[in-house]
Amino acid sequence: MKERIMQAFIEEIHHKGMKFTMDDLAKRLGISKRTLYEHFSSKVEILDTIITQTLQDFDQKTEAIVNNENLSLVDKIKRVITVIPEYNDFYDLCIIEQMKRYYPAQWEQLNVALNQWDSLRELIKQGIEEGIIVNRNLDLMMKVIIDAVNSTLDRSFFLENRLTVSDALDTIVDMLLHGFLTSKVKSEL
Repeated sequence: MKERIMQAFIEEIHHKGMKFTMDDLAKRLGISKRTLYEHFSSKVEILDTIITQTLQDFDQKTEAIVNNENLSLVDKIKRVITVIPEYNDFYDLCIIEQMKRYYPAQWEQLNVALNQWDSLRELIKQGIEEGIIVNRNLDLMMKVIIDAVNSTLDRSFFLENRLTVSDALDTIVDMLLHGFLTSKVKSEL
């Protein structure tokens, strides 16, 4: 039931924004408010649970990739950048902006997570040390990657251009790792 409630919470946010009530949520689910309150005491608790589960899911998927000895370092980097956590449809720029306004503590937790990526930083650092990745300013490299990946939060752009988040992340990784030039042009340089 908790999963259903969290999914309905996300649907309600997409439909009405952050300003819906627990009564609206109960109606969407077709349950009483009492039943809803048996599982969650407030909207904040639901929001906290979604954020926590998403971050835990992201961390578990990332850890599995990093610890997979069958993957090359480059494959690990690619896969870590393209991890899509559970409840990914919740993470949209409009929702995040509303969260910043109405739920600043939850926004702060999410903002830190969206801008800190220690496991990827370590993989890139290892790639630089092994001569696989060019030795450039690591902080700048991380900012470019994080900003590129966070651009997928602009869901309206992806809807307008008929791109999935997964396709967008794959393209972003390809551009970051291989650049914009064709192999023909690269060989001429």
